[in-house]
Amino acid sequence: MPRYDFRCRACGDTFEVDRPMAAASDPAACPAGHEDTVKLLTTVGLGARGAAAPAPSGGGGGCCGGGCCG
Repeated sequence: MPRYDFRCRACGDTFEVDRPMAAASDPAACPAGHEDTVKLLTTVGLGARGAAAPAPSGGGGGCCGGGCCG
């Protein structure tokens, strides 16, 4: 289930709410009971956890692989 970040405008607390995507835009009350909250824009990185991607190997020449960048 997706997790959404919210910030309370009254106390400044930031909190997370797990809810279905269909309810993504529904309001969320602050854990302290305040109703004036705003949903924060977050980005999600997907990939393998705990493992860094291996560096490319071979005789490539940088970003384009043909040596034109160097």
